[in-house]
Amino acid sequence: MRTPLSDFKADTTADLLFKALADPGRRRLLDRLRVRGEQTLGDLCEGMDMSRQAVTKHLVQLEEANLVAVHWKGREKLHVLNPVPIHAIAKRWIVPFDHPRLDALWNLKKQLED
Repeated sequence: MRTPLSDFKADTTADLLFKALADPGRRRLLDRLRVRGEQTLGDLCEGMDMSRQAVTKHLVQLEEANLVAVHWKGREKLHVLNPVPIHAIAKRWIVPFDHPRLDALWNLKKQLED
């Protein structure tokens, strides 16, 4: 089933998302949030080969792309991965292309079994 183009937000949203994902340092931050869960800026800076200011700039871009959400726990500012935009990418750009291959494999399997 195809998703109507009217279901997609303006291209500027997609542009921000793909721009954020284009940088390996930002992807590394997202991976760390995915694996370790919510973290402070200090936690995210540990083991990174960039300055605290660079990590902060990357986090701002990730927040603008809605890939990272921020919440406060007392005096701590915690960053957490928001997987919804990545799911939207998968739904728009990956899943539609998988169906023909899966259908072909299913048909091949049926032919081989007959």
